[in-house]
Amino acid sequence: MTHTAPTPESSEKKPSVLFVCSKNGGKSQLAAGLMRQLAGGSVDVYSAGTTPGKDLNPLAVESLTELGIDVTGEHPKPVTDGVIGGVDVVVVLGTEAKLEPRDGTRFELWVPDEPSDRGIDGMERMRLVRDDIKNRVQALVGELQPGR
Repeated sequence: MTHTAPTPESSEKKPSVLFVCSKNGGKSQLAAGLMRQLAGGSVDVYSAGTTPGKDLNPLAVESLTELGIDVTGEHPKPVTDGVIGGVDVVVVLGTEAKLEPRDGTRFELWVPDEPSDRGIDGMERMRLVRDDIKNRVQALVGELQPGR
């Protein structure tokens, strides 16, 4: 009987990231959509909210559509211990979501720019928030997939 060693592709587990905000309707959905696009399937991506809302923020959805990212079928979901325990990195976006770090899981807090503090609202605000999160996601992709 011949045994073959597993190839690196089959033996390496894909890195995984959970993006969390309070309602899972805006910032965490932006980050998840951007990660899916920028990582090109090389990272398993999840999003959730500490107090999930009913729907996605329509401006967040539109801002992703502008970049060719389709989030049809996504909906706000609650944070669960199972999802936290199954990912490599948990990114909490903003200061409203409160989540305790867990042993063995990398936790990061991202506080995106808030243009409304400067009187910028609507779609202009959402694009600025999206672009700030996109820069952070690009850096995280680089850390998780150094060869990309």
